[in-house]
Amino acid sequence: MVIADGLRKTYGKKVALDGFDLEVGQGSVCGLLGPNGAGKTTSVRVLTTLLRADGGRASVAGHDVRRRPADVRRSIGLVGQQAAVDEVLTGRQNLELFGRLHRLGARAARARATELLAAFRLEEAAGKRVKDYSGGMRRRLDLAAGMILSPPVLFLDEPTTGLDPRSRSEVWAAVRGLVADGTTVLLTTQYLEEADRLADRIAVIDGGRVVAEGTPDRLKTDLGADRLDLVVQRATDLGPAADLVAKATGAEPRTDQDARRVSAPVRDRVTALARAATALAESGIDVEDLAVRRPTLDEVFLSITERP
Repeated sequence: MVIADGLRKTYGKKVALDGFDLEVGQGSVCGLLGPNGAGKTTSVRVLTTLLRADGGRASVAGHDVRRRPADVRRSIGLVGQQAAVDEVLTGRQNLELFGRLHRLGARAARARATELLAAFRLEEAAGKRVKDYSGGMRRRLDLAAGMILSPPVLFLDEPTTGLDPRSRSEVWAAVRGLVADGTTVLLTTQYLEEADRLADRIAVIDGGRVVAEGTPDRLKTDLGADRLDLVVQRATDLGPAADLVAKATGAEPRTDQDARRVSAPVRDRVTALARAATALAESGIDVEDLAVRRPTLDEVFLSITERP
C-alpha cells in the first residue's frame, strides 16, 4: 500500500532523505523510528504529497505520488503532530465541517459524524466544545477527522506526543480498531513502547535512509541473546555476585558499580535463572532484583543509531 524507492530530498546543503526505501503491506502498521532530524517527517510529507522529492519514486494505494497526487490525497488520511480540530466548535460540528470540506452533502456529513463519534467513543462528548476535551479525546477526534472518507491508508506523525499514559492508551486502542477494519497505518513516533505495542514491522531511519527493518521481535533478537540481570543490595557483594552469575550462565558478566548490577547473556532462560537463584540463596547475598529479560526496543534503537 505504501512504496518508497530511493527517495531523495535536500534543503540547500542539508540532506533530509538520502535513498529512502520502504514498503508497507495492506492492513498492517509500520512504525518509522529515528532520531530527531533523521528524515521521518520529511518522508511522510513526501508520501502525502505535501512535499516533492528531488529524486526516487513513491506510490500510495497504487497511485504515483508525483504523477497522481490528487488520487493519493483521496486515498489517505493524515494526522499530524498538532491536532487540526477547532477548539471553539463541538466534536460533532468539527466532524461535520470536515465532512463538508471533503465535499459530502449536509445529510451525509451528519451521518458520517454520527458513525465516527460512535466508533471513537465520543458520543457523550459530541455536544461539548473541543476546548473542554482531554488530550486523549482531542487526539481521538483528530483521528476521526482523518477517517471521514474511510481512507485505506492513514499516516500518523507522532500522534501521542505530549499525552499522558491514559490518553496514549486511548489513542492506541483507536488505532488498533482502525487496523482491525483493514486500514494500513504508517506511524512515526518518538515513543519506542508505542512502536512496540502497535507496529507489525519497524523501520529505523537515520541519515535520511532506512538502516534497519523487521518485526519488533526480530530486531530485538538480532541485537543479542536474553540477559540475566541481578541487582544486589550492597555494593560490596558485587564481586561475589558476579562470580556466581558467571558460573550460572557460563558467560562473562558485566558489572555496573553505580547501579549495583551484574548482567550476563543466557541461552537457557529457566536453567540460568534457577541456578543463579539457588547459588545466591546458598551464599547469603541479599538481592534487590533478579530477572531474565530480552533486549528492549530502546536498546535496539540506541544500538542501531549510535554515533561515534
